[in-house]
Amino acid sequence: MIRFEGVSYSYPDDRQVLNGIDLQIEKGTFTTIIGDNGSGKSTLVRHMNGLLTPSDGTVSVCGMGTFDPENLWEIRQMVGMVFQDPHSQAVGATVEEDVAFGPENLALKREEVRIRVSDSILDVGLEGFEEHLLMNLSGGQLQKTALAGVLAMKAEYLVFDEVTSMLDQDSRSQVLEIVLKLNRMGKTIVYVTHHMEEVLASDRVIVMEGGSVAIDGSPADVFRELYNSGHRIPPLMELVFRLQDSGILDRGVLPVNANSLMEGLCQSM
Repeated sequence: MIRFEGVSYSYPDDRQVLNGIDLQIEKGTFTTIIGDNGSGKSTLVRHMNGLLTPSDGTVSVCGMGTFDPENLWEIRQMVGMVFQDPHSQAVGATVEEDVAFGPENLALKREEVRIRVSDSILDVGLEGFEEHLLMNLSGGQLQKTALAGVLAMKAEYLVFDEVTSMLDQDSRSQVLEIVLKLNRMGKTIVYVTHHMEEVLASDRVIVMEGGSVAIDGSPADVFRELYNSGHRIPPLMELVFRLQDSGILDRGVLPVNANSLMEGLCQSM
C-alpha cells in the first residue's frame, strides 16, 4: 500500500502545490488521477517513490517512509515511474541495452538480467526490436521501451505520468492496452492523464484541484458528479447519463465503449 498522511508540499519559492493530502493506494488496483494543469497531479505522484518528499506529513510504501534515505533504494525498486517524455528516460543505445540498464545496476547474475529483459520486452510487445536503435523508434515504441525498463526492475507499483500525451491515437491505445494487461497480471497502476476517455479503464478516479483531492470515487460516480456540475466529460458518458436520466438506460450500467452501450440498451429494454 502507498499511504499519504497529511501531505503538503511547497517549492523553494514557497509556492504550495499540495495541501493536506490523505489517501491510500491499495495493492492491485487501477487508480486514475485527473485535473487541470497546475492542480498538483504530477507533484503528487512524484512523492510515491521519493522523487519528492513532503514539506509536511508523510508518504509510506508498504510501511517504509520516503523521508528515510535508507528506504529509497528499496522503494524505488517497488514503485516504477514512466514519464510523459520517453526521451528523458532513455539510457541505452538499443532497446535491449535500455531495458537491461536497471537490472544490471542491481548486481544480478547475467542470466537473471537476460530473463528479465526478455520477459519485459515480450510483455510490452517489442519482441524483434531488441537491437533497434532508440533514435529510430516511434514515440509509442519509445514509451513501450521505458515501460519495459520499469517492468525489468520487478516493480509492483507502476506510476504513469501522462505517458500518452505525446502519442497518436493508435499508440495511445496500444500503451493503454499494455497498462490494462499489467493490471490484470496483478500490478498496481497509478495513471495520470488528460484524456478523459482513458479514465473508464480504471477502478478509481481521483480529481485534483488546487493541490487537494476534490473528488475520489469510481469512474461512474466521478463522471456523474462532473456531469451534474457542468464539467466536460467524454461524449460517450454524457450520452449514457442522458439516457439514464430519461429512463432509457438502467442506472447500474456503465458502458466503456459503443458496443457495451448497445448491450446495455438491449438489457434495459
